[in-house]
Order: sequence, then C-alpha cells, then structure tokens
Amino acid sequence: MADDDRREEDDERNPGLQHQMFVIMEDLLDKLKLLDYEEQILVKHNMKPLSRHYFVGSPYTVSNPGEQFYMFSVIAAWLITLCGRFFETPQEYDDPNAIVSNILTHLRALGGTVDFPPSKLKSGSGEHVCFVLDRLAEEALKCRQFVWKRPLYPSDELEEECVVGDDAELTLSKVEELTEEADEEEDVIDLEELKSRTSQSEGSGLRPEMILESVTDSAEWNLEVERVLPQLKVSVRTDIKDWRGHVSQMHQHQDGIKSSLKEAKAYLNKLLEEISKTQEKVSSREKYINTQLEHLITDYRNAQSKYCEAKEQYQQGSGGVSERTRIIAEISEELEKVKQEMDEKGSSMSDGAPVVKIRQSLTKLKQEIQEMDVRMGVVEHTLLQAKLKEKDNMTRDMHATHITETHTYS
Repeated sequence: MADDDRREEDDERNPGLQHQMFVIMEDLLDKLKLLDYEEQILVKHNMKPLSRHYFVGSPYTVSNPGEQFYMFSVIAAWLITLCGRFFETPQEYDDPNAIVSNILTHLRALGGTVDFPPSKLKSGSGEHVCFVLDRLAEEALKCRQFVWKRPLYPSDELEEECVVGDDAELTLSKVEELTEEADEEEDVIDLEELKSRTSQSEGSGLRPEMILESVTDSAEWNLEVERVLPQLKVSVRTDIKDWRGHVSQMHQHQDGIKSSLKEAKAYLNKLLEEISKTQEKVSSREKYINTQLEHLITDYRNAQSKYCEAKEQYQQGSGGVSERTRIIAEISEELEKVKQEMDEKGSSMSDGAPVVKIRQSLTKLKQEIQEMDVRMGVVEHTLLQAKLKEKDNMTRDMHATHITETHTYS
C-alpha cells in the first residue's frame, strides 16, 4: 500500500505519468503483433482485434470489465505458454481470484516484480494490467530470441536543380546570362512588346462597339497552355560570389542577436531571482505543512490500507457467496424434481382409475371365458357326432362282411 500511495503522489506531482499507460499499451500492441496474436488468439477464440487503448483504464475510453478481464486472462495465459510454462486457457465462468493468483505466480517465477494487490487486475484494465501483459510479452520475445534492431533511415537524394532562396540577389552577369539563354530559345514571349501593347490600349481609351466573344476552343487553349508552361518557369542559378552577401547578412544578424540578448539577459536574470525566491517560499511552506499534517497522513494511509484489506476480503467473500448461491440453486432444482415425482406417485395412488380399469378387464375376461366355453362345447359336440358316424360306419361294414362270408360258405 505504501507503494500505491507513493505512485499516487508521483501522479499528482507529475501529471504526465497518468498518461504513461497509453504509451505502454501501444508498445504492448506492437509486441503482440510481432508474436502473431491475430492468428493465435483472435482467430482461435473468435475475438475482435484490440484497439490502441483497449486495456487503458481512463474516463475517456470505453470500459467493459467482464470482456476486458476475459481478454486479459486469455492473452496472459497464451504469453505464459509461449514462455515455456504450462497454463490452461481460462474460461468465462472460472473464479477470477484463482486466475489472477495463477498469473501473478507465473510472473514472479519469470522474474517480474509484483508490488500491488491482486485486486487491481480484476477490473481488466488499468496501469497494472498493462504492466503485467507488457512484462509477459517481453519474456515471450526473449524466449523467441527476438532482438530489436536500429531503424534504417533512407538517404536523402540531392536534387539536381539548385533552388535559390527568396533573399538571393541577382547580379548583372546573371541577368546577361538569362538574356542570352532567352535569345537562344525558340518561341519566347516578348514581354516588352506585350507591355507596350497593353500601355497603348490603356492610353487610347477606346472602347469596343460590341461585346467581344471568344471563338477559341477550350481544348486547344489547354493544349497551348501546357505547351507554353515550361517556358514560363524562371530558374536562377547560384553564383560563387554570393557568399560575401551571406557573410555580411550573418554579421548583421549576429549583431542584432547580441544587442537583443543583452536586454533579454537582464530580464531573465530578474525572472530567475524571482522564481528562486518563490521556490524557496514554496519549499519552506511545504515542509511546514508536511510537519503539521504528518500524523494525519499516517492515519490516512493506515485507514486506506485497512479499507483495501477489508475490500479484498469482501470481494473474496462475495465470490464464496456467489458459489454457494449457485449450489443452493442446483439443490433447489433437484428438490423440485423430487417433489414433482412424489406428487405424481401420490396422485396415482389416491386415484381410482386403475381399479376401474381392473374391473373392466375382469368383466372382459369373463365374457371371453364364456365365449370360449361355448366354442369348446360346440367343438365337443362336433367331435361326438364324428365319432358316432365313424362307429355306425364300422358296424355297417362289419355286417356287410359277415353277410358276404355266410354266402360264401353256403
């Protein structure tokens, strides 16, 4: 907690430290791209690409603690596996305390310093989240033997044409050279003649009797402009003798700088004395305030440390309560199922429908038995008749054989 208080005091003294996490996040994103996290994480888990300030905890950025913590845990697990250590990929419904403790354990084993409470990582964003991911990414790059190289700057090619500044002076020799070049070129516009014509037209003051209309085609006009345009460019060549003018100009500027420096130096010395006096006053006042409020600061730090410990215990207890509520919900569901089964069995036992069905089946069986008895009687009667017929036939045959035998003997 003392380190957190010291970090907060440093942020108050130096506001630029509050924006250091933005720089760390941008470096972290470059390192993740070097480790090919698009294919290993985004495509595998069907996630969106990270923005430049995704894990930065700031009121100016959009925050989603659940999504950010899940993304942080997945990327941290992947980086730990790249470092050659086993770490199972966390799921969305895993315990956050266990995930954070495992990540910090592996970070300490890799040589990282952890001087902040684990609860700082549960929000999924902030300075500590960026620090942990950046440290793990550094270790992963070391395991891959990646070495940062110095940038190679392209060499500036010197232009062939020599460009002269606005303060360049034209000498008589330059003007003569320019006139000679103009005489050698063909189709050069005579500016003097054009100037004389315009002056004559202005001096005459004659106005046309009707409005002039152009009969020139616009395409031909554009072609003519493109043809004449290179001839209208004036290129002034530098002369070797120009260094004297530049030297004199440098001396003039130097004198002006010296004269203005004398005046500015007096004002600056006066301002320095005033600033040193005010700084001494501020430092003495700060020491006095610190001595007066030292016991209050210690009490505040103790109270803040107790508050953080109580908050951490509360979060741990809330995690246990949520787990127990989930178990109670499961038990209540099982109890509801048992009650429903008991109700169904009780209703089936108290209901007289099965007895009625048994009685109906008994009456049906009695009817079928009576029908079977009738059928059996009919069958017995038919059998008896068949036996009697057989007996009559046998007696008839016996009488017939006896008569034939008597006739033969006679």
